[in-house]
Amino acid sequence: MATVTRLHIFPQSFDHYRTGQPVVLGPGLCRSRLGRVGGRNGLCLKLKQYCRSFKGEEGGEVEEKEAVSERKSGNLKKSEAKLERGSGFWKSFRTTILGGDEYDKAVAKVEEVFFSIALQVGRYIITMMSTGVILAVGFQLSGGDSQMNTLIWYSWLGGIIIGTMVGANMVLDEHCRAGPRNVVITGSTRGLGKALAREFLLSGDRVVVASRSPESVHMTVKELEENLKDFITTASGSARKNLQHAKVVGIACDVCEPDDVQKLANFAVNELGSINIWINNAGTNKGFRPLLQFSDEDVKQIVSTNMVGSLLCTREAMQVMKNQAKGGHIFNMDGAGSGGSSTPLTAVYGSTKCGLRQLQASLLKESKRSKVGVHTASPGMVLTDLLLSGSTIQNKQMFNIICEHPETVARTLVPRMRVVKGSGKAINYLTPPRILLALVTAWVRRGRWFDDQGRALYAAEADRLRNWAENRTRFSFTDAMEMYTENTWVSVFSLSVVCAFIILSSTSSTFPGT
Repeated sequence: MATVTRLHIFPQSFDHYRTGQPVVLGPGLCRSRLGRVGGRNGLCLKLKQYCRSFKGEEGGEVEEKEAVSERKSGNLKKSEAKLERGSGFWKSFRTTILGGDEYDKAVAKVEEVFFSIALQVGRYIITMMSTGVILAVGFQLSGGDSQMNTLIWYSWLGGIIIGTMVGANMVLDEHCRAGPRNVVITGSTRGLGKALAREFLLSGDRVVVASRSPESVHMTVKELEENLKDFITTASGSARKNLQHAKVVGIACDVCEPDDVQKLANFAVNELGSINIWINNAGTNKGFRPLLQFSDEDVKQIVSTNMVGSLLCTREAMQVMKNQAKGGHIFNMDGAGSGGSSTPLTAVYGSTKCGLRQLQASLLKESKRSKVGVHTASPGMVLTDLLLSGSTIQNKQMFNIICEHPETVARTLVPRMRVVKGSGKAINYLTPPRILLALVTAWVRRGRWFDDQGRALYAAEADRLRNWAENRTRFSFTDAMEMYTENTWVSVFSLSVVCAFIILSSTSSTFPGT
């Protein structure tokens, strides 16, 4: 009877062979992890030998079944060995079916490629639709003249070819410039500077934050690190991959002091290895009032920060970038008075910004053959302490129409700064399409930021950043209009001029006396 009992227990223990747990076979017997059977008296037998020596009432049927099972398991092992020795296709196929890190990486790569293709196809469709409108208008104005239609067709074809070539060059350039940038931003613990640092960081770049106050720098770095963590948790695919190298560090720096500026440059090189982009954002205006009401200290601080600080930082950045294999790019921030226009109530501030424009023109000629690009960035009117200090109720009513939050401006400026090339470029937020849109919708924008008494209606920065990840991915109408600013709209305008010239030339011959 005991023998029959063992016959029914053993197959159950065999099912647990791979678990490595001891299984009781009978009184005084157990199977260990190594597949050996031990008893209380130290008797050890191999499990395989134990199975073969065991016989039930049916005699040799047990041995026959075990032999068949062994042959099947041997064939299975041989098949697995062949698959392992085979080509990598089966390994890839099994990895894809079973999942894993390689599968996730492949999906992220495919997602990134398809997104890039969809983006470029969308841009090209916008170009074709724009030129198609001009083509249809030209046909309507030609009056059905065959020669005129032929000229219009040739003009349209030429515009499409030129636009395609320029667009392909932009795609290639964008692809070549992919990857993290090392960015230094002065005056980046509040306002637009902090918004720029956040946008660069969330683009996967490495950022150095700098300001006079060590406490402000520490708090800003901590805040930006929290923003990065929150964004990583919501990102997926290629977006999360781009954030792998993102990093933010900070150092206290007074841009008016040459030693501090040199320490900032050395700190950035030690932390990041190189500097690709340097943004001179530190600035002040000390409020809106006549020149006679500015103290000596006010004038000294405005000129030192805006003009002297930008000079010292530009010189130090050029010194670092000229020794780098790929050079680098420096941005000076434009402001009221940059174009030479009058700036009543901010005369000191306006004069420093006009001086920066002269510095820009001079450096363009000095660094004509240099690898260092010197550019300007114009954020327009941004709702920061710098703009609101001393502003009147009338000023705030105007701000409702033309001003934007720092996060909105940074979202537009940073992508253009990251792919800038050459030297002497102007990165502007208030482009003609944006100005036109603001003027057309002025009646809707009343009371957008301030009420009739000048009281603020917009949320605090902390509240605005709660949905930062969602707001950052939105695609505005003006972004679509500016998608091909450098080629599409120029090509459309040129094509329309060509069509108008052809039409006028052909119709002028019908006038009397010609």
